Amino acid sequence: MEQSRVLPAGSLIPDKYLSGMFYGNGWVAGEDLTKAIEPATGTELGTIALANADTVAGAAKAARSAQRGWAAMSADERAAIFLKALAIGQQFADDIIAWIVRESGSARAKAAFELQVTLKAIQLAAAMPHQAQGLVLPTTPGRVSLARRRPLGVVGIIAPFNFPLYLAVRAVAPALAVGNAVILKPDPRTAICGGLVIARLFELAGLPADVLHVLPGGSEAGEALCSDSEIGMIQFTGSTGAGRMVGQNASRHLKKVSLELGGKNSIIVLDDADIDLALRNVTWGVFLHQGQICMSAGRVLVHEAIAADFVKALGEKAAALPIGDPSVEGIAIGPLINQRQADHVAKVVKESIDAGATLITGGKADRLFYTPTVLANVTPEMSAFREEIFGPVAVVTTFADDAEAIRLANQTEYGLSAAIQSRNVSRAMAMGEQLRTGLLHINDQTVNDDVVNPFGGVGASGNGSAVGGPANWEEFTEWQWVTIKGEAPAYPF
Repeated sequence: MEQSRVLPAGSLIPDKYLSGMFYGNGWVAGEDLTKAIEPATGTELGTIALANADTVAGAAKAARSAQRGWAAMSADERAAIFLKALAIGQQFADDIIAWIVRESGSARAKAAFELQVTLKAIQLAAAMPHQAQGLVLPTTPGRVSLARRRPLGVVGIIAPFNFPLYLAVRAVAPALAVGNAVILKPDPRTAICGGLVIARLFELAGLPADVLHVLPGGSEAGEALCSDSEIGMIQFTGSTGAGRMVGQNASRHLKKVSLELGGKNSIIVLDDADIDLALRNVTWGVFLHQGQICMSAGRVLVHEAIAADFVKALGEKAAALPIGDPSVEGIAIGPLINQRQADHVAKVVKESIDAGATLITGGKADRLFYTPTVLANVTPEMSAFREEIFGPVAVVTTFADDAEAIRLANQTEYGLSAAIQSRNVSRAMAMGEQLRTGLLHINDQTVNDDVVNPFGGVGASGNGSAVGGPANWEEFTEWQWVTIKGEAPAYPF
């Protein structure tokens, strides 16, 4: 096994924090340990402590106690902590990007983008303490009626491996900003870039002790978050199967639940599209981060009039994508997160070829590296059309007219993101109105997030909630109705 490459001097996460430690009231050593592994090389990056039910219970009590003081701090004081965390993130940008690349298998361009939107989320959270936090309601003379936003208390956040830093911070930052304490459970496979980095940013920024806990862990820790009475809400981002279990467990305890789940997203290429631009959009939407994104273009629906030439060109572009260790400059396709995921991708591709799909390029694996793959002639009965692959596979299905494209795009239990490529914006908009999806992009691809936007899906892609922008106040607070009179009324009895 190769020796771990040395991180730059003055790195954000010194070695002592890579020896199996939790963050909450300072850094505490854990007992159940696992290794952080670089998927591209198998190199050990450090040791991660895994939380259990007892760990979560202790953190929840401490967080509930600390939350009251945190919520009572002035808006200026809370905002200053976020602005300092932003500055620290900018200072250690190269270090953070390196951790994302090494631990999650991201290409450097993807990791840099992830840090960019993460810092934007922190910057926007810094403004939240100074925003209006309620409404003055109409009422009878002599009475003031207010509806005000109040923090929920302790928010449990369960984050995934694929965009580990951003998909955690997009919930952690606004939840903290409105006065909650937070317990973050990052995926153990990306617990450094998706957990320890966040802990260090807010520790160095001066966040009070116990307001944020970072507890990597498995299903036991997740179930404990859902059941603990001190935790008022669960925000979960991950697979639909796991999300269903989280929703069921949390609902038994009447917790508020926000579920951001998977997707089988379609990018529709109409016969009037700019072919070169459409190819670029499809290639990005399908292959970015090896297709391990909930918004990845899981279906490429192409008008039959242009399909033959389009598929040939897409195969050529896919075959030319550089694949390898993403820490090397210029690599576009890195490793899948683990062998289980690589086996799943290979299984779906083989099943679909056996069922009649045409392999245009790819379809080969080398350890965790799966070659960019294009499958043509995919029909709705095939697993590649139905299942979320989470791998670098372009699934191409043709259609004869707009109505068939809409039917194919809607032929799924998911409803996260969709995109349409066309020179006729009115035509594309009319089609978009008929798509069951939480996110819609005309003349773009399916992988988009501006941070300021509400982000959420429908159907098996989520429970109708959204995180981001104007949705954050709705997600991470609850309403309280307050009335005030100068004198109590004299009721008749």
